[in-house]
Amino acid sequence: MTMNTTAGHDHGGATHSDGVKIIETTFEHPVQIHLWEDRTRGELWVPTYDPTGVELLADDYLRIAGNNAVDNGQRTFEFRAVKPGTHRILFEKRMGWKFTAEDRRVFDVTVLETSSRRST
Repeated sequence: MTMNTTAGHDHGGATHSDGVKIIETTFEHPVQIHLWEDRTRGELWVPTYDPTGVELLADDYLRIAGNNAVDNGQRTFEFRAVKPGTHRILFEKRMGWKFTAEDRRVFDVTVLETSSRRST
């Protein structure tokens, strides 16, 4: 049985018709993206992003399953904006024995400059 994989984040947001999730943030507010993983099946989310636009602050895993034979849970990636603009973060769900990704999630993080960071 395959666990349903859902994506979420802490900053609300819209979804384009092509499935790309839009997140708006500022330099002061890191973005958290939550993805479900079933490590029993060998699932592992791998992010790809431009480190000149955003940086990865944290990568945490919270195990949800209640017995010893199953290891699934929610993985949380926390990113911080490095420069203004829109930065794409692509997540691919990898399985150790497959050459291609089993699933993909795409997020466009739009960084808004706050009044304290704008140049005059």
